[in-house]
Amino acid sequence: MKKITVLLAFMLCTTLANAQQDTDNKVQFGARGGVNFSTITGSDFEDPKSRTSFYAGLVAEAFIAEKFSLQAEAFYSGQGFDIEETSFAGVTVTPSAEFQVDYIQVPLLAKIYLIEGLNVHAGPQFGFKINEEVDTDPTGDGGDFDTDQIKDFDFQLAAGAEFKLTSGFFIQARYSYGFSEVVEDSDAHNSVFSAGIGFMF
Repeated sequence: MKKITVLLAFMLCTTLANAQQDTDNKVQFGARGGVNFSTITGSDFEDPKSRTSFYAGLVAEAFIAEKFSLQAEAFYSGQGFDIEETSFAGVTVTPSAEFQVDYIQVPLLAKIYLIEGLNVHAGPQFGFKINEEVDTDPTGDGGDFDTDQIKDFDFQLAAGAEFKLTSGFFIQARYSYGFSEVVEDSDAHNSVFSAGIGFMF
């Protein structure tokens, strides 16, 4: 994980340095945040309900040409899925709960501007797990217990669309899919829809 993090940092620094060599190009920094709708997909999971959480982090965008840029991000992402209550003969066997899996996500995106302000973007995303637990009382203080089922690293592909306003604010929607097995030797993958806003300084 440390080697991957160093490589990503090197790639970002190289991109920004190359962009700054041309005065016609520019580098912008910003922040973004919004809501996640995440779940786990695959034949080993019977379509669990999505967990609603949030994401928040930082953005660096380097313009390589007038309508093309590269963007690196680092952000917290609340993911996982909801567990439905199951019962047998009127007795609750499994209570409803949230399976919470939280990541630091580091995407590297290529952005193409279709018209002024509107772009589509896609690229690889690297997820580093920072928390994993089951919460039977998501709105309260209790009900948490730690688990150790999810792998520490997840390789994903992210794609989305974004519209920038002249004031520096932007709105965006994105989907990311994990190609890594979330659980060892299982057909289970992260799937996240997100929508939110941000601001470029």
